[in-house]
This record gives sequence, C-alpha cells and structure tokens, in this order.
Amino acid sequence: MFPEHTSHLPAQRAVTIHQPTPLATVQAAPLVPVQPGTIPAVTSIVLPDGRVITGYAIAPTHPEPVTTKPVISRAAVNIALGGIGFAAVCGGLVLLTTFIAALAALVQQLIILAAVIFGGWIAVQVLTATGQERGATTVNIRKAVIKRNHFHN
Repeated sequence: MFPEHTSHLPAQRAVTIHQPTPLATVQAAPLVPVQPGTIPAVTSIVLPDGRVITGYAIAPTHPEPVTTKPVISRAAVNIALGGIGFAAVCGGLVLLTTFIAALAALVQQLIILAAVIFGGWIAVQVLTATGQERGATTVNIRKAVIKRNHFHN
C-alpha cells in the first residue's frame, strides 16, 4: 500500500520545470459606433407658462392581446367538485371505521384487565380465608384490655 522506502537524496531526484505557453493572443475588436436606421423626429412643446420643452417623441407601446381562456361548463366543474368531495368522504369513512375498531379493542382490553384484577382479588380472599378456621373469632387483645379498663375504672 505504501511505496517502498527509497534512500534518494534531494540532489539525486530528477527535477522537471514546466513553463506555461500562451495559447493565443486575443485582440479586442474595435468599437464601431452604430447609428440608428432612422433618426427620430424632435418635438417641441410650449407649456402654458411660456416654457418650451424639446425632446424625442416616443412611440407608445401596445401590450400583447390577452388570449381568451376556453369556457368551462358549470356542469363539468360541479362533477369535478363532487368527485373530490366523494373521495374525501370515503377517506373519512375509512378512518372512522378504523377509529371505531381501535376504540372497541381498547374497551375490550380494559374489561379483560378489570376482570383479571377483580378475579385475582377474589382468589386472594378465598385462598387466605381457607387457611384459617371457619367460624373462629379474631380478638384484638389491646382493644379488649382498653375496654376492660374503661368499663372497670
């Protein structure tokens, strides 16, 4: 990948000098004044206050005539707008059905989640109640002592 190491001294290297050579000499063409084909007429105007204005008359420019647009029938416009409206309604209905399906799936999942949580709570209640004796009364000793002291003072 890398060139092999060579031990050339700077004086041993071949030096080539390139001198630029001109391609061609370009001479500028002399400028020749061009006179207009016709000399415009000079016009003088006398203003109401006595001043005189002299100048060349400029021919007014006429704009190109506007091409007339073809007439489009009102029925064609109504049909085109009706087609665009129908496409928009169909797209909206597709999105509406998708939204309703997603909402139904969400409600179904929430019902299943509630059933699992409620079922787990019932299972915990049943399983913890079977470990104890049925019909036994649990007495809180502290409360009994407090009640005894309260009533027997």
